[in-house]
Amino acid sequence: MPNNKSLLVVAYHFPPVLVSSGIQRTLKFCTYLRDRGWQPVVLTISAKAYESTSADQLKEVPADVVVERAFGLDTSRHLAIAGRYFRWMAQPDRWISWWPAGVWTGMKMIRRYEPAAILSTSPIATAHLIGLSLCKRSGLPWIADFRDSMTEPGYPRDPMTWKVHRKLERETVHRCSKAVFTTEPTREMYAERYPDIPASRWAVIENGYDEENFRTAEANLADTPRRRPGQITLVHSGTLYPKERDPLPFFTALGMLKRSGDIDSTRLQVILRATGSDHLYRPIIAELGIDDIVKLEPVISYRQALQEMLQADGLLLFQASCCNHQIPAKIYEYYRSGRPILALVDPDGISASMLGAAKVDDLANIADPGNIAQTTRSFLAKLADGRSHGVSRQFAMMQSRESRTDELARLLDDVVGRQ
Repeated sequence: MPNNKSLLVVAYHFPPVLVSSGIQRTLKFCTYLRDRGWQPVVLTISAKAYESTSADQLKEVPADVVVERAFGLDTSRHLAIAGRYFRWMAQPDRWISWWPAGVWTGMKMIRRYEPAAILSTSPIATAHLIGLSLCKRSGLPWIADFRDSMTEPGYPRDPMTWKVHRKLERETVHRCSKAVFTTEPTREMYAERYPDIPASRWAVIENGYDEENFRTAEANLADTPRRRPGQITLVHSGTLYPKERDPLPFFTALGMLKRSGDIDSTRLQVILRATGSDHLYRPIIAELGIDDIVKLEPVISYRQALQEMLQADGLLLFQASCCNHQIPAKIYEYYRSGRPILALVDPDGISASMLGAAKVDDLANIADPGNIAQTTRSFLAKLADGRSHGVSRQFAMMQSRESRTDELARLLDDVVGRQ
């Protein structure tokens, strides 16, 4: 696409990494920007740095999008001795070894492809460190796609990591041309934290869902196994952080419902797919006597995860009060799936507000087992009676990845036009 302006995209999460919906933001931006006057060239990390990989989404990378991989390792897996390593070897994160080769490779790409701008994207902080270095060396305008906040009081929990992240955050917001977030509350928090930064530097581009991915998943639903007749299936696919998406009150609520006779394994199956903390949750589930109801399942491909979502009777959403200004990326896929949603959130958070706007009625306080039990009982009764419904297609269609890419293209045009 010779008339398109080139954009250097620095991203840790890119195929073939096997993660949940977080990868989709960068992948779909790179897909749809090509029809909006921009040609992405991607700088990412060597595939060996990924803990899990799958070729499933490699075919979704457009053939004309250049992808270069700079050397990088995972400190915890490749540089540890007997499972131990110095903390400074993982600052700002475990992929800091990507930085030197990332800057070297990035500068070569800048000389070769002559991009009009640089975009780096979180959540891996080293991507912004590379973006900062490339911006300083090249003088190019730089868009820092934070998504969520890099620091908050008490996050990251390790004091050294917090200090390193806050320093990088400060340098980033003062150097970049645009700092992009996925929610308005996060933008407001940063504007308040850095009052010396002009308001024009902050921007919000929400996450979304990809229609093409859903159509592909729907076309192959017949290939997926069906659940047991008469059994309600609830699904959550993706990371369940012990603090930010704590499922323990939910487990307690399920234990209460089982003891009261409201649920058993013949009537309810809860699938928690790729929690990232199975080792923490498995003994708790067993102790509560709900291991016949709650199943901790391994990672599957993104297409399979969408199919599992589409075939579920209901979808689970977790978001604690410490993330009240954040929205789980999967919420948009939940909208598009059309499946009923049982949301365990803080009543005062933006997730609760968004779900209310989408007319999702089954919201429980994530920290209150009694309220969760009551809401779950009602939700299951509605599912059994056919009275529960998902988000309307009309509302969901407003949340597509293509519409988000339109926003990014306008932002890029504005940034480059002002140079």
